[in-house]
Amino acid sequence: MRIVLASGSPRRRELLTQIGLEYEVIVSNAEENAACTEPAKLVEELSYIKAKAVADEHNLKDVIIIGADTVVASGDKILGKPDGEEGAFAMLKALSGKAHEVYTGVTLLKITDKVERITFNECTKVKFYEMSDDEIRGYIATKDPLDKAGAYGIQGFCARYISGIEGDYNNVVGLPIGRLYQEIKEVL
Repeated sequence: MRIVLASGSPRRRELLTQIGLEYEVIVSNAEENAACTEPAKLVEELSYIKAKAVADEHNLKDVIIIGADTVVASGDKILGKPDGEEGAFAMLKALSGKAHEVYTGVTLLKITDKVERITFNECTKVKFYEMSDDEIRGYIATKDPLDKAGAYGIQGFCARYISGIEGDYNNVVGLPIGRLYQEIKEVL
C-alpha cells in the first residue's frame, strides 16, 4: 500500500527515510485554521486537516496518508513558526532557562473502499539552558529558527542550548516516528 506524507518538512522526510519507509510527498495546501487552543487537540486537528486536504485534492485510493503538525507550548502560550527575526528573538528569550512542551499531532488516513482514521499526539518536555541576548541573536543569524515551531531546531545548532528532554526526541524534530511506525503496522 502506498504511503503519502502530507508535509513538505525536510525533517519529517528524513525521519521516515531513517526508519526505511517508502513514501511519496504530496504537500498539503490546506488553510491551517483550527478552533482549538489546547496544544494537544490543536495539533491533532491540524494534522487531520492536512491529511484530509491531500485526500480530497488528489482523490487517492489504496493509500495511507500521514498528516502531521508540531507546536511548542510554553505556559499557556502556543508558539508556532516565528514572524521574522524579532519574533524568533521573542520566542527564544521566552524559552531561555525554562522548560516547555513540544506537541506533534499525527493523523493516518487509510483510504481503500472505505476511510479509516487514526489520530494521536505525542508530548515531549524540553529544557533550555539560559541564553544571552548575543547567543540568541547569533543563533537567529544562522536562519535556522525562522521556519521552525518555537523558533528552534533541536537537531542542529540549537542543541548547544538544550539541557535535557523527557520523552521522544524525534517528536521534537517533527514526527514521533516510533509510535507512527507502530500505528502504521496496525492499519496495514
